[in-house]
Amino acid sequence: MNRYLVLLRGINVGGKNVIKMADLKTSFEEMGFSNVLTYIQSGNVLFQSDEKDKAVLTNRIENGLSNRFSFEAKVVVVSQKELAAIVRAAPEGFGVEEKKFRYDVIFLKEPLTSKEAMKSIRIREGVDAAFSGKRVLYTSRLIARAAQSYITKIIGTPVYQSMTIRNWNTTTKLLALMEGQNG
Repeated sequence: MNRYLVLLRGINVGGKNVIKMADLKTSFEEMGFSNVLTYIQSGNVLFQSDEKDKAVLTNRIENGLSNRFSFEAKVVVVSQKELAAIVRAAPEGFGVEEKKFRYDVIFLKEPLTSKEAMKSIRIREGVDAAFSGKRVLYTSRLIARAAQSYITKIIGTPVYQSMTIRNWNTTTKLLALMEGQNG
């Protein structure tokens, strides 16, 4: 069995596309996935599947969720191996000063590449930092000057529709959950 993480985009934000995690879990089980676990309200689903083709998984999940919840579901599927590599490949010191910086990982929906996504990131010197990774971008913002951040302006760009953002603590917790379920 292969262990996967699905990151749903655009649910439970500002009263739009409200989905209860119990309903989300049930829908994954009805799609035939096993050991389904949801984590917090932002649409993080861990599960196991015999399927190895992520494109097949993505289509199956997007179609299943779109039909069940009546909205155009967009998901990013990440294998446990990929998530472990994403966490390991974070820039040196990333996530360390959490009282000073807000750290986020921007997961990219294929076919969007890190190189293309970086073109849409604007940085304010002394406030923001952004780094390209494999299928992700790592960003940080100085909390004391967060209102001056340019990174948040990515929301208004066309590529934003092919991204979903998780903070660093959530990202590392999801990996710990995946690893714990394999143990």
